Amino acid sequence: MIQISERLQHAAAMVMPGNRLADVGTDHGYVPIYLIQKGIIPNAIAMDINAGPLERAKEHIEQYGLGGYIQTRQSDGVVALQPQEADSILIAGMGGGLVMHILTDGKNVCTQAKELILQPQSELARVRRFLDENGYVVDEEDMVLEEGKFYPMMCVHYEKEHAACADELSYLYGKKLLNSQNKVLLQYLQQEKRIYDGIRQNLVKMDDSPKIKIRLKEVEQILAWNQKAFSYFK
Repeated sequence: MIQISERLQHAAAMVMPGNRLADVGTDHGYVPIYLIQKGIIPNAIAMDINAGPLERAKEHIEQYGLGGYIQTRQSDGVVALQPQEADSILIAGMGGGLVMHILTDGKNVCTQAKELILQPQSELARVRRFLDENGYVVDEEDMVLEEGKFYPMMCVHYEKEHAACADELSYLYGKKLLNSQNKVLLQYLQQEKRIYDGIRQNLVKMDDSPKIKIRLKEVEQILAWNQKAFSYFK
């Protein structure tokens, strides 16, 4: 049985049992292998833009005797995936800008999937805003702390008639994470407060230049949002 990291386990747990999976940016192919071995999905397509990672994925798939269940495709995002060919699309292990690029360029494919599991590693507020403004509804959110790094993730689906309805606090921290009083989010908020309290203390000691004033205002705004998020945990 293959062993995968905690962040990948949590992402895999969001895949609906019985769904056909497309793993975009599959790297070593670990998640499809894991889900097939667990009997959670019937088959999968492991996709990556680079030939090297895809070759490693093929080796691992064959190592576990799953060639009949997982096929590999070299693909820039979901370019090589047909609409409705996969029920679940997993996009993990890449920056938020790239996630949005894949969703934009592959709109015809992504909007027809039953669900998308996303694990952006940067620009999280921008990703959440993008999803909200482009017809995606967040069904589930989770967050993992692994080796000192925070990994937020979400399961979403597309609704044609969805109107953007979230606010800045939800974009920054995730409405479902806040409402569920997610323990890892609380750790993230505590770390964020420590970091920005320190930055603020350094800024107030500096000269009174316009540049410093602007930065201080930005930091104080972040701390204000942070404090508002903390109120969910009281």
